[in-house]
Amino acid sequence: MKHSEIAEFFELDAVALAEKIRQNEVRPEALLQEAARRAQKHNAAFNALSDIDEATGEKLLAKTDTAAALYGVPTLIKDLGAEAVDFHTNSGSQLFARSTVSQNSSIYDRMRQAGLVPFGRTTSPEFGVGPVTEAGFYGAPTRNPWNSNHTCGGSSGGSGAAVAAGIVPVAHGSDGGGSVRIPASCCGLVGFKPTRARLPDGPFHGEGWAGMAIDGFLTRSLRDTAVLLDSCAGPDLGAPYYAPPLKDSHVAALEAKPERLKILYLDRDFAGNPIHQECARAVAQAADALKNLGHDVHPWEFEIGAEVQKMMRAWTKIVAAGVHLAVRSKIGASEPDSGAMDGVTLGAFEYGRSLLAADYLEAVGVIHGFGRTMADVFRHFDVLLSPTLAQPPAAVGRYKPTNQDFVDYRNGADGVFAYSPYTAVFNASGQPAISLPTYWTADDLPIGIHLAAEFGADELLLNLSSQIEQNVPWAPKQQQLIRRLNS
Repeated sequence: MKHSEIAEFFELDAVALAEKIRQNEVRPEALLQEAARRAQKHNAAFNALSDIDEATGEKLLAKTDTAAALYGVPTLIKDLGAEAVDFHTNSGSQLFARSTVSQNSSIYDRMRQAGLVPFGRTTSPEFGVGPVTEAGFYGAPTRNPWNSNHTCGGSSGGSGAAVAAGIVPVAHGSDGGGSVRIPASCCGLVGFKPTRARLPDGPFHGEGWAGMAIDGFLTRSLRDTAVLLDSCAGPDLGAPYYAPPLKDSHVAALEAKPERLKILYLDRDFAGNPIHQECARAVAQAADALKNLGHDVHPWEFEIGAEVQKMMRAWTKIVAAGVHLAVRSKIGASEPDSGAMDGVTLGAFEYGRSLLAADYLEAVGVIHGFGRTMADVFRHFDVLLSPTLAQPPAAVGRYKPTNQDFVDYRNGADGVFAYSPYTAVFNASGQPAISLPTYWTADDLPIGIHLAAEFGADELLLNLSSQIEQNVPWAPKQQQLIRRLNS
């Protein structure tokens, strides 16, 4: 099959592509070959893949269950987590270059059971620390397919760029402070962070970043997200805690009868500071759409800015402690080689080393307390609407990982939390949250809207998102970019 003949299939989402495979309209071998070709072509421009291994993909395809929901759909996994015997991982770091494991992670096995066929890994900032994907390990920044002068987001930025560019319809990511939702916003995709513990962490981890990190997916449609969640959700053996059970399923939630919801919209940050006017316009547009759908929509009315700032300082301590632990696992008691890590990583390591055990436990306590604050706030409404980011996708280099003052990098006046004040809030509270691609600027940069619901209300959030997808469809914009890049 020629490139021109197969191109139309790469404009489909994964569910539709799997159906074409079942109907024998396209062979999965041809899709894998074309996906690998596109990966090679686009990597020169966007630097989204750390490794391309078509041969391993071919071997995996031969072992994939033909009855699986997404049989034969090519995919990519983030170069951080999703440990797999089939693929080495680098974690965006020279210290962990070409690391191997003797068994698969639960999330990888469940992706395979869903029928997905991985053939490589996508770029990540070192240890996933940052809202951009510019790890020195890869030699160049990962760029946004909509405009290569801008970031694709982070930390699942390579996955976001690969899906947006039409290399694959879905890709693995993970989210400890917005790392699925930020790339989704920057790349015009769907990025869902489930309720804490909805997806498995094992067997290599009990939890990530004190329960704030969770796996996820970058997709172009809600039904792809729902099918993957249904395929992968549930605790694995020995999980330390479970998410509340679903009433039905993620897929069923998309088709359920809508409820009339009370929705609050936030077009400033939690402290009341103004945000970029384009981001505020995205919220206003979404609020109007939700009103037209019959929902009860009102402005945000709660004063929790001080609690959010306190939480974000605790978040910074927990992540620094995690970075310190990761680095120490490689260097032991040795002094770190500053040339072996990005500046931000070195700063996080040093900050983590300065913390006492009591500091860490205190930070975990702050996070748990913040979760209770948010649970109390959400008693008064159903969903919070905001932009995913307070600004459009940042220019490449703006948050490059050279600042060795980790606290300033995260919490400074122009730091990460000023740019992304909404996402980490729901990692801390464990609540489900989603970024949807409903708005583009005049110069065609995507701006995501962000929706969050109470702990455990994943189905409600997907049902509302489905209403938005039907009334503010985004697939034509995504397909337009794919056509442009692959003509």
